Amino acid sequence: MSGKKHDAEKARSWERTIRAAACSGVSIQEFCRQRKLKTSQFYWWRRRLEETRKRRTLRPQSASGERTSFALVSDHQRTADAGIELVLGDGRRLRISKGVDEATLRAVLAAVGPEGC
Repeated sequence: MSGKKHDAEKARSWERTIRAAACSGVSIQEFCRQRKLKTSQFYWWRRRLEETRKRRTLRPQSASGERTSFALVSDHQRTADAGIELVLGDGRRLRISKGVDEATLRAVLAAVGPEGC
């Protein structure tokens, strides 16, 4: 197995572990204790994956290969007219208003990635 492939598999495994910890409802220390993980290793991977995610999302690329970018349309917290609100695993919130077209929603969710709980 090549080094890059092994690293990618390890990163995916840690992404799943970190998502599970975020959704577990217990502290990181308790989560690591239950799974016999080193807390320092957990934090190291979480930091590394967050840095990687930030680099990727600076200018995310769509499935068609085109660069995707987003602009803040409004910073008002108008939750009353929001259809749904997604809270992603890292705490970011995505508010989707009623009537959003499917193509736009798919593009946004593809750019956000599968990191949420």
